[in-house]
Amino acid sequence: MQGAIPKDHPRYESLMLRQRLADGMAKGLVHETGLIAHGRGEAFDYLLGERTCDVALRAEKVAAARLLLADRPVISVNGNVVSLVADDCVVLSERVPAVLEVNLFHRTRKRVRLLVDELISHGAKQVLGVNASERIPGLAHDRGLCEKEGIFSSDVVLVPLEDGDRCQALKQMGKCVITIDLNPLSRTARSADITVVDNVCRALCNISRFVEELRGLNTIVLTDMVNQWDNKEGLHAVLEFITKRIHQIEM
Repeated sequence: MQGAIPKDHPRYESLMLRQRLADGMAKGLVHETGLIAHGRGEAFDYLLGERTCDVALRAEKVAAARLLLADRPVISVNGNVVSLVADDCVVLSERVPAVLEVNLFHRTRKRVRLLVDELISHGAKQVLGVNASERIPGLAHDRGLCEKEGIFSSDVVLVPLEDGDRCQALKQMGKCVITIDLNPLSRTARSADITVVDNVCRALCNISRFVEELRGLNTIVLTDMVNQWDNKEGLHAVLEFITKRIHQIEM
């Protein structure tokens, strides 16, 4: 498909992301429902103008600060995330550093193994998820399964492309949840401590860049940055941005 679509095609980047997911599904990494989830997120990205708005950039900087302050940070990934941004996940995990753990709703041991191996092929030294012996309280489905040395023992969890009930359950465990969600109205977006309303491909790159920029700052400065973040205000600012943009288009 890449050879059939010229790079000057107005939907080139979007079509390439779709192809990555299609390839991921063919390899067994992506569940078929992941294609639906991507389409839903893509619709919100249209509303954002397919770019990182100012409030999302601020959220990404705060997310980086919170990851640097964490004692046991974990990046939780699913099939869509690995298919779209495996390299970025590995880079961010090394820069923080943070543990990578595969966590799936449609879980099979084979699919978890495939995703772990895929991340390792992109340079990850260790990926958890295969030996999920613990359960997040209150989650009866398979997304509740996690490893003791990973999500279960974490203090901060970055959950790109998250579903709301696990976000809420992690919060109830006392964990700080950072999420990347293009839908500012979702349960995930409204439940998380820090919500980045941005495409995961842009967001992970930005967070990783900010981790490098902020690394030399002391904990007092980083803590102050995190404490000044108001997630409700951030979501409200995103909705205002979308509304203004729609009105401008109508004009």
